[in-house]
Amino acid sequence: MSLYLYDMVRRVIEDELLKTSKEYPVITIIGPRQSGKTTLAKMAFPKYQYVNLEHPEHRLLATEDPNTFFRRFQSPLILDEIQNVPQLLSWIQVKIDEKPELKAQYILTGSHQLNLREAISQSLAGRTALLTLLPFSFKEIPKKNLELSRDQLMFRGFMPRLIEQNIRPERFYRDYYMTYVERDVRRMISIENQQSFELFLHILAGRVGQEINYSHISKQVGISAPQIKRWIGVLEASFIIFKLAPYFNNMGKRLTKSPKIYFIEPGLAVYLLGIERPDQLERDPAFGGLFENLVLSEALKSRYNLGKEGRMYFYRDNHQHEIDLLYPRGNHYIPMEIKSSRTYKKDFLRGIQYFQRLSQSQEPGVLIYDGELELTTETADIKNFRRVFI
Repeated sequence: MSLYLYDMVRRVIEDELLKTSKEYPVITIIGPRQSGKTTLAKMAFPKYQYVNLEHPEHRLLATEDPNTFFRRFQSPLILDEIQNVPQLLSWIQVKIDEKPELKAQYILTGSHQLNLREAISQSLAGRTALLTLLPFSFKEIPKKNLELSRDQLMFRGFMPRLIEQNIRPERFYRDYYMTYVERDVRRMISIENQQSFELFLHILAGRVGQEINYSHISKQVGISAPQIKRWIGVLEASFIIFKLAPYFNNMGKRLTKSPKIYFIEPGLAVYLLGIERPDQLERDPAFGGLFENLVLSEALKSRYNLGKEGRMYFYRDNHQHEIDLLYPRGNHYIPMEIKSSRTYKKDFLRGIQYFQRLSQSQEPGVLIYDGELELTTETADIKNFRRVFI
């Protein structure tokens, strides 16, 4: 193994990856571009052969002559960016069925959620574990980075390569957008009007933390609402954004039906808003949503790093009672309020108190904010956002 890999941050999800490797013949790691999937696979399985299916020669051989491909590259094997040659999954199925007692024979990585899930369901259903790796969490970034201010953290983001190689955020996200976001989206859909798509992305960044209104966005962009819905689906499948679904339960209330939108990487949303310095963040109209995005993406990482599904929701009814996040704990949900304020106010707990009465839940709530005061009340634990996840 190279010295470079030894210097890499050990990812929290590696524990779940190693446990799962003793249970399944195939492990599939999905996640955004540049989130560290390849490094994770190589660190966890240093003796495995490695093939990158982005490489034109490897991709051509795998596509035109898979039999020769698997004679040249034998298991145990890491196959990077498997979505480029999904037909290999049928060959992998045949090979693992020949020796079902062998575990972790193939480690697959992929960056397109929709295409890969469909291919897996056809060929590897019941034969592969699926893990999702997102960018660094608070627990994974070096300590010196944790000393950054809230606005510096949001501006810089959590992409591993950006942090490890100390790349300027504005430079990194510009290149990331041009080389990955645009390319991957073009692979999945035909975009005739590039300017409309760019405007659409900027509008989404400005609506972080808000419920999706397809018709409103459609009018702003000048594209039909069904097309907007399709674009959002592609961004979600490409791990650019994620949706937080509204919570539904038979509580006798009319609840909102539209999901909220967030970016997997908060730093990309900041870049799309044209913010060029950390000190501009707090003055931006989208600041509250961006802070909420920071916390929500961290909560999602905490679930995925344990090998669990997201299963997170928000609550809002027609009387404007709202909870920013319902975080699962067993069969219950912890109500969480997220405030960018540095000063605690009792009013921050109203939503939590309302939800506890309505659901008759005994779970204490959590208020996540940017202040230093930390205490426990009858209703909720009041925590600085850093201490919730570190």
